[in-house]
Amino acid sequence: AVKYSMGLLLPCFVPVLALLMAPLQCVLMGFWINSQGSNMTIDLMNDKGKFSSLYHNTVTATKNEIKISLLQESQHPKNKVNQPTFGFIINWSFSDSTTVFMGQCFVDRDGKEILRTTWLLRQEVSNLEEDWKVTR
Repeated sequence: AVKYSMGLLLPCFVPVLALLMAPLQCVLMGFWINSQGSNMTIDLMNDKGKFSSLYHNTVTATKNEIKISLLQESQHPKNKVNQPTFGFIINWSFSDSTTVFMGQCFVDRDGKEILRTTWLLRQEVSNLEEDWKVTR
């Protein structure tokens, strides 16, 4: 379910395909889908926690056709952290806006990996006077 906190939408991503790993350890690589049906697949991550992926959004405030967008991400380098923090940026390919997600990967009591995120979306405007209305 979609959760709300301090006026920001907190989508909950749940992995569809689980990777075989030790209990209580989050692995961001894999296919993830949120409660709205948007999804991303994370295939490779370098040793510094950097990776890119594709994000398929299923909801939009624009009338434009939704297209798959590039996602750039960084996970906090894993040392002894089994439930890492991460962030990713999406420059939407179908609109003049950018979204930043910040979150943490958790493992629940049933061993299911869950990403809890907060996001900010910035829409382009033509002048400084419209700046007040463009961050969600």
